[in-house]
Amino acid sequence: MDNLLAARALMGVSFVFHIIYATLGIGLPLLLMLAEGLALKTGDESWHRIARRWVLPAGVVFAIGAVSGTILSFELGLLWPRFMAFSGAMIGLAFSMEGFAFFTEAIFLSLYFYGERRLSRRALFLCTIPLTLAAAISAIFVISANGWMNAPSGFRMVNGSPSDVLPLTAFANEAWPHEALHGTLAAYVATSFAVAGYYAVLVLRRRDTVDAKKALLLSLSVAAVTAPLMLVTGDWAADSVAHFQKAKLAAMEAHFKTSAAAPLVVGGWPDPDTGQVHYAVRIPKLLSLLAQDDPNAVVQGLDAFPQGTTPDPRLVHPFFDLMVGSFFIMAIGLGWFWWLRWRQKRVPDQPRLLKYLIFVSPFGIIALESGWLVTEFGRQPWVVQGYLRTSQSVTPNAGMVSVFVTFVVVYFCLTAGMLKLLLRHQGRHGTDDGEEVGHA
Repeated sequence: MDNLLAARALMGVSFVFHIIYATLGIGLPLLLMLAEGLALKTGDESWHRIARRWVLPAGVVFAIGAVSGTILSFELGLLWPRFMAFSGAMIGLAFSMEGFAFFTEAIFLSLYFYGERRLSRRALFLCTIPLTLAAAISAIFVISANGWMNAPSGFRMVNGSPSDVLPLTAFANEAWPHEALHGTLAAYVATSFAVAGYYAVLVLRRRDTVDAKKALLLSLSVAAVTAPLMLVTGDWAADSVAHFQKAKLAAMEAHFKTSAAAPLVVGGWPDPDTGQVHYAVRIPKLLSLLAQDDPNAVVQGLDAFPQGTTPDPRLVHPFFDLMVGSFFIMAIGLGWFWWLRWRQKRVPDQPRLLKYLIFVSPFGIIALESGWLVTEFGRQPWVVQGYLRTSQSVTPNAGMVSVFVTFVVVYFCLTAGMLKLLLRHQGRHGTDDGEEVGHA
């Protein structure tokens, strides 16, 4: 394993774990806010009880996310010094603003966490509003930096170096709006399905069924609103990629040869040597229609770009299919739940449905992780699209393999500790309908 592969592997593993923590850290505050709002509006104590059961999980993922985020910030400087030297002036604003959002989130999470016996119910609810907003805004700011890497702007090159930097232009780059909105909605969907899976287990086991059914209904209500919006923002993102990141689109769709009336390739394994996709299903003209709004339009393939400047479709295409497939697997469970809810006029507890919701509960995270991998693999071999290659950015220092192994162990320990805390907490507080929770 050379330095480049070790550095990429370490960043990849770090982000895979951090995305899990960050996703739950964005989604749980929204559920807290909605549950506390329902408690305040209806006077139903069970909603407050449900919300308080989510306090410790929210605090744990926030703390571990802060640790993993700090590790990532050091990795950026230590593993990719040339990248930071090149891009620091353009992405510095995004990371600085994320810091303000992070501390805002920490303040209101602390007030909510410790304020159960000191603040009124209205004050507790009001704490969840800036908490929810700050969690989402923190992610939105960070995503601006990733958007800039995909669609760099706000500078001009002078003698091989960026000059005349416009930080606000770089911050509001072309890829940022759709990436930020789509990513935030994905976090809400992923958290909703993860929470729904947990409460489906409780309902299936006939434990805490009254509160569990309410929590199941709330989580899938959030999913029912955010999942359709994901389709809209996903179409927006795909349209942007089709116009501004054509090589990425070709890799996503395993589209090797420039052609008119291009088919949409579903599944299969791309073979760059032959330019074929084995075992795929092809839908005639659909790629041209989706990319150009014209079923007979020409869509550029990987052959339209200089050799060595395009992504590897063997990495991009399967993860793109996994992302899309995961969404539809979740959509089946969501549609099934709400169809039974409409027919039965109550929260459904059909065992087959509950088992499917348990099965589908990780697919929100799977879809989000796959989408991130599509974004990153789809930009290769560039770290800053069109300006700086990944191979030019890596540190020349030796010893990367040992660093990689060390941090993999650290992340597994963090995750194991998080799961142990959460399972122990839920085991204590998820057994009786009338149990009062909130003094964690």
